[in-house]
Amino acid sequence: MSSAVLPKHVAAVIRYQKDPFRALEMFNSVKKEDGYKHSLLTYKSMVEKLGYCGEFEAMENIMVEMRENLDNTLLEGVYISVMRNYGKKRKIQEAVNVFERMDFYNCEPTIYSYNVIMNILVENGYFNQAHKVYMRLKDKGIAPDVYTYTIRIKSFCRTNRPHAALRLLNNMPAQGCEFNSVAYCTVISGFYEGDYRMEAYELFDEMLRLGIVPNVATFNKLIHTLCKKGDIKESEILLDKVLKRGVFPNLFTFNIFIQGLCKKGLLDKAARMLDSVTREGLSPDVVTYNTLISGLCKNSKVVEAENYMNKMVNSGFEPDAFTYNTIIDGYCKLNMVQKADKIIRDAVFRGFVPDEFTYSSLLYGLCEDGDIDRAISVFHEASGKGIKPNVVLYNSLIKGFCRHGLILEALQLMNEMQQNGCFPDIWTYNLIINGLCKMGCLGDASTVMNDAMTKGFLPDIFTFNTLIDGYCKQLKMGEALEIVNTMWEHCVTPDIITYNTILNGLCKSSSNSDDVFETFKAMMEKGCLPNVITYNILIESFCKARKLARALEFLDEIQKNGMCPDIVTFSTLLNGFCENGNLDEAYALFRKMEKQYRLPSTLATYNILTNAFSERLNMDMAEKLFMEMSESGCSPDNYTYRCMIDGFCKTGNTDSGYRFLLDSITKGFIPSLMTFGRVLNCLGVKHRLLEAVEIIYLMVHKGIVPEVVNTIFEADKKEIAAPKIVVEDLLKKSHITYYAYELLHDAIRDKKLLKKMRRNKIFCGS
Repeated sequence: MSSAVLPKHVAAVIRYQKDPFRALEMFNSVKKEDGYKHSLLTYKSMVEKLGYCGEFEAMENIMVEMRENLDNTLLEGVYISVMRNYGKKRKIQEAVNVFERMDFYNCEPTIYSYNVIMNILVENGYFNQAHKVYMRLKDKGIAPDVYTYTIRIKSFCRTNRPHAALRLLNNMPAQGCEFNSVAYCTVISGFYEGDYRMEAYELFDEMLRLGIVPNVATFNKLIHTLCKKGDIKESEILLDKVLKRGVFPNLFTFNIFIQGLCKKGLLDKAARMLDSVTREGLSPDVVTYNTLISGLCKNSKVVEAENYMNKMVNSGFEPDAFTYNTIIDGYCKLNMVQKADKIIRDAVFRGFVPDEFTYSSLLYGLCEDGDIDRAISVFHEASGKGIKPNVVLYNSLIKGFCRHGLILEALQLMNEMQQNGCFPDIWTYNLIINGLCKMGCLGDASTVMNDAMTKGFLPDIFTFNTLIDGYCKQLKMGEALEIVNTMWEHCVTPDIITYNTILNGLCKSSSNSDDVFETFKAMMEKGCLPNVITYNILIESFCKARKLARALEFLDEIQKNGMCPDIVTFSTLLNGFCENGNLDEAYALFRKMEKQYRLPSTLATYNILTNAFSERLNMDMAEKLFMEMSESGCSPDNYTYRCMIDGFCKTGNTDSGYRFLLDSITKGFIPSLMTFGRVLNCLGVKHRLLEAVEIIYLMVHKGIVPEVVNTIFEADKKEIAAPKIVVEDLLKKSHITYYAYELLHDAIRDKKLLKKMRRNKIFCGS
């Protein structure tokens, strides 16, 4: 008696059932029907459903049953489906195991199975293993097809060998395989990825000349490569070419372009492109909005991102977890936790359930904001809502503790996480080590690193660099160099940050430039290429050793190595020449920096020269530079004024010293007591007591007084006592001479002088 239920009906139900276990329950129950027997179709449908949903244990059980009930020689399609599902979940070894056991189960793999396993291996970076599969295919006498060659081409391109991929492409017709757009576009993508733009463009034109036009899906993969690199213009040129050949963009094309524009920082253009989607007869989807929202948040335009989320809702789309988490994370990174809280409240009202990403962002924001108490509260709230704290959440809170010097709390939390079955990773240890190093507890940091190694964690480059930086900051160069040796022992290669830290430590701890240069040569011998920071350290070292000619040679060396000197390079050289008394050479270099190297002068470079000329009492040059920097829009700072005032006072130019002092105060700067003292001494020598008393009262008016003045609460007494206390304080701290003190002591009591001063309204102004 035949069953009323047919295998095709069962297969249809399995395909449309979203819950894999309900599908499995139905699959098992239907076996009890009289006369019913599962077919290859139903087994394949059930295996695909379970594999797609990642329920691999249940899938393998069905496979066992299938092998017992069906002819194994017919099962290749099922095995292919299983391999693909394992591949999608990055279970590469399991996919390989399925392929390797096909022979054992009497199912001979054909070219289709070989192509699937090769593609999985290439997609996941196992290029050598993919090549071995290809060689086995050849040994078995199986003829490669067009897909085999396309996978091989992809492998060559992924390993930065686009020219080898092109040779294989050109050889395809000789192997009986016709060219296709997928193979062509794969090679073109490889050329673009390797920055061979001309070859890529010419190959694209060749493909179109041969009448091979990619479909929109293939074309999208190509422009995705370009947009990831931020090359929007080239993508638009290629799009224009395929539009003329009848290929029309779909929504995914627009999404790719929006992503590329956001990556390039062209946010306005990305927003306009979203608006243009509708004009092209398409409707933006959640992915379109999310792409723009993500781009805006990465560029700190979170308010605009929130506006687009609201626009998305008004267009009938429901924001998903990605939408909410992106905006929450954006606000938290801007330290706008209150805004993030509001988004969470609104999202929860709409049915959103905060997840580990939500809480991780909140923890980051709260810790950055210094609200550690609430961060702890949020951490416990996550646990209370059924989110088992994972290493990401623990690390977020540990980072917050360490940033605020709460190392003991961070260590306690690390112990707590282990007790709760969540084990630290190398990043956890790095956070603790970094926190200890910042507090100067280098011995404890080394102990934590050793503990990590005992537990099987191999320190990474960040761990070692953190410890090296800590020792170098304390000028313990012996210990820092020992850490470098430990790196080599653990097969961790020092990088440019490691060497720059060591070089800087040697430069700061010793005036012997030979030690620095020997370390630099050792770095080069190890194959680590210097950057401009490296050269800046070398220049500083040779300037300290007064080997200025050699220091200047590094300027040319920077350019020969394809780099550009920066403002730090010139500031270091200028400082070196000035400290050595070579002011003419320093000034010439300053002008060379502007004209030859096109680097605009900065406040720092102006201050170096202004200070040097002031110290050498060349106030004409100092004043020339001061006027120049004001005219060029580089406003002087408190240090600039101090240099100028000191120089004028040393050269006896009391008028200019007094004028610059008042000007600096007018500009909102607070001169040091030493600077006030210099001007007061000069005025005292010239017996210009009115201006001197004006300065004392100006100091009182601006609150530049000893703390004791602020303890006088009666205004009348304070007005009388404050000037006297200021004068006595200046003498006590040796900022004025005893001669100036005697003059000022009497002058601030001289009623005629005070009356004249009030009449001039000097002391009651701004």
